Amino acid sequence: MTPKTPIPWLAPVVLGSILPGLAFAQSSDDTAASSDLSPLVVTATRNRSQAGETPQKVTVITREQIEQQLAITQDPGQVLSNLIPSYSPSRQKLSNAGETFRGRSPLFLVDGVPQSNPLRDSARDSYTIDLSMVERIEVIHGASAEHGLGATGGLINFVTRRASGEGVNQHAGVSLTSDDDFESEGFGYKLDYRLSGQSGDWDYLGAISRQQRGVFFDGNDEIVGIAYPGELQNSTSHDLFGKLGYWIDDDQNLEFSLNHFDLEEGDDYVPVIGDRAAGIPTSARRGDPDGDPGFNQVSMARLSYSHADWLGNALDAQVYRQRFRAQFATTPFFPYLDASGDTRYDQTRNESDKLGGKFTISRAGLLDDHLKVTTGIDVLQDETRQMLAHTDRTYVPETQFRNYAAFVQGDVSLTESLSLHSGVRYEHAELDVDTFSTIDRSNVTQDNVSVEGGTPTFNETLYNLGLVYQATNWAQLYANYSEGFGMPDVGRVLRGIDTPGQDIDSLLQLQPIVTDNREIGARFDWNRYGLELSYYESNSDYGERLTEENGVFAGSRERTEIQGVEVTGEMRLGDAHDLRLSYAHAEGKSDTSGDGRVDTKLTGINIAPDTLRLGWSATWSDRLSSHLQASYYFDRSVDNPELEFDGYGLIDASLAYGLPAGKLSLGIENLTDKEYITYYSQSARVSDEYYFTGRGRTLTIGYQLDF
Repeated sequence: MTPKTPIPWLAPVVLGSILPGLAFAQSSDDTAASSDLSPLVVTATRNRSQAGETPQKVTVITREQIEQQLAITQDPGQVLSNLIPSYSPSRQKLSNAGETFRGRSPLFLVDGVPQSNPLRDSARDSYTIDLSMVERIEVIHGASAEHGLGATGGLINFVTRRASGEGVNQHAGVSLTSDDDFESEGFGYKLDYRLSGQSGDWDYLGAISRQQRGVFFDGNDEIVGIAYPGELQNSTSHDLFGKLGYWIDDDQNLEFSLNHFDLEEGDDYVPVIGDRAAGIPTSARRGDPDGDPGFNQVSMARLSYSHADWLGNALDAQVYRQRFRAQFATTPFFPYLDASGDTRYDQTRNESDKLGGKFTISRAGLLDDHLKVTTGIDVLQDETRQMLAHTDRTYVPETQFRNYAAFVQGDVSLTESLSLHSGVRYEHAELDVDTFSTIDRSNVTQDNVSVEGGTPTFNETLYNLGLVYQATNWAQLYANYSEGFGMPDVGRVLRGIDTPGQDIDSLLQLQPIVTDNREIGARFDWNRYGLELSYYESNSDYGERLTEENGVFAGSRERTEIQGVEVTGEMRLGDAHDLRLSYAHAEGKSDTSGDGRVDTKLTGINIAPDTLRLGWSATWSDRLSSHLQASYYFDRSVDNPELEFDGYGLIDASLAYGLPAGKLSLGIENLTDKEYITYYSQSARVSDEYYFTGRGRTLTIGYQLDF
C-alpha cells in the first residue's frame, strides 16, 4: 500500500541522498568503518548472515554505542529508542507496554533465548538483563520466523559478553546520577565488576552489577509520577552473570551460562494523581503505598554446543530454561476482605516458566560454492499464569503452550552480483487451559463467569523470499517478503471473557497472528560515507490492536495495515568526527468496523511517532572524546482528538576523558531541561493516573577501569 501522506518523509529521504551518512545505530554497515575488520556475523539470523548482505534491514548496535548511551542513561528502553529507528520513545518506566517496533511487538532474546512471554505479556521483556553484561545488540527489522513465536515486529537479540584476551582480565565501574538541583532523594548509583580469563581449553566470565535509582525530576523540578504497572525510579536492581566455555578441539565448543536479574521497586512514594484535562501531570510524594513493592525477577540457564565442521556442516545446538516473575503494584481494583472484614485491594503477579531448545545445521559450498542450506528444529514449552498475590486467586488460569517448528533456508548465488534467499518454516502450536472462573474486578467476593477449558491447536506454514543485488561496489539493492508468527495475549483474552458458556476450543480470539512483511531498500557505501533507505509494509488479516476498556487494556482482533520508511546513515570526517542520522516514518490503520477495510488510525499504544535523530561523536585528543545527540518526535494526529500527540525535541550529551588509569565520563540527559509530557502519556490512553512528564536534566558521572 502506498503511503497516503508522503510529504512528511519525502524531504528527509532527499536530504539523506544529498548528505549520505549519519545514523544513530549504524545499520548493517556498522563495522565497515575499518576495512581490516572481518565481516560481522549476525547470530540473530539462523544462517549466520554477514552484516550488510541480508535482504532485510539489520541493525547491529556495538559495545561502543551501548557505552555512549549508558554514559547518559541507564534505562534500557531509552537506549533502544535512541539506537533503533521505528522503535517507540521510552516510557521511562519498568513497563514497556506501548514500546513497539515498526508498529508491532518485537521478540526480545538473550543469546537467542526468548525473553518475551507469548501467553501473558508482562510488558517487561526488555528488562531481563543489565546492559553491562551485553557485548552487542542485533536487530532484525520486520516480521521474522527465524526464532519462532513472537517476532511480528522484529527481533532484538542481546548478545552477552565472553572472555577475550590472554590471562585474567578484570573490569570495575562506578557511576553516580543526580538531578540538576542535586536533591538527595534524586541521587542514584551503579556498581559493576567483571572477571574473565582463559586457561588452556577453558574460558570463563563472571560479572555482577548493582544499581540504586533515586526518584526522577522533570523539567519543572517536580517528581515524576509513579506508575502502577512498574516503575524504574526509586528502585534497586542487581544482575549476576556467569559463563563457562570449553573447547573440545579447534572446531567444537561447549558453553554454559547463567543470568539472574532482580529489580525491586521502592516502598516510600505514592502517586499524586494529576488532571489531564487541566494539563496537570501526575506527580509523587513520600508516603506508604498499599501492598508490597512490585518487582521483576528473571533467571535464565543456557547450554550450547557448536561444531564448525561436523561432517562438513556447521552445527549449533542449545537448550535453555527461563523463570520469569513480575509483580505489579496495588491498583484500585481487585477488592477483598481482610481478617478484620475491611476492604483491601490486591495486586497481580505474572509467573512464566520456559523450557526449550534450538538445533541448527548449515552447509555451505554446495553447487560449486553457489548454495548454502540451513535447516533446524525448535521446541518450546511455556507455562504461564497470572495470580492475585495476597488472596492467591487466579486472574489468568495456568496455561501451557507447546510450540514445535521445523525450517529450511537456502541462500543461492545466482550471479556474482545477485543472490536469492528463500525459506519455509512450519509451526505447530497447542494450548492447554483448565476450566476456570473469571474474576469480577469490582466485587469483593464474587467471581464472574465459568469458562470451559480446552486444548486448541494451530498450524501455520510461513515463507520468506528475498533478493540482494550488488549493483556496484558501493551500491546494493534488496527486496524481501517475510512472515511472522505470534499468539495474541492469551491472558488478556481469557481474563476478559464475560459471556457464560464460552469454550476455549471455539474461542476465535485465540487464533494466532500471522504478519506479512514486505520491504525494499538500498545500501550505499562510499568508504567514509554510508546510507541505507528502506520502505516496508506490515499487514495482518487478523492482528491485535490494544484498546483501553474500563482502565484495562484488551486486545482487539482486527485487520491491521502498517507502512513506513526508514533512513539511516553515517558520515565519518577523518578519524576524529562521526556524524549520524536516522529518520523513521510510520503510519497504520485497523479495521474497527469489521467490514474488511482498515478505517481507524493506530494510536500511540500501537505505533511510534515520526522521529528524526542526529548524532555527533568527536575525538579531540588521545584522551578526550565527546558525544552529542538530538531527537525530535513529530506531531501525530489520529481519529481520537484526545490522543493526538504534540511533538517535542530532546538533546543529550556526554564527555569521556582517559586518565592514567581508567576512564572518566560525564553524561547529561535532557541537556536543555525541557519539560514535556511523554509520548505514551499523550497518545496511548486518556487517563489522569497515566499522565506523566518526562525526566528533566539529569547528570551522570562515571569511572571505568580495566586491569
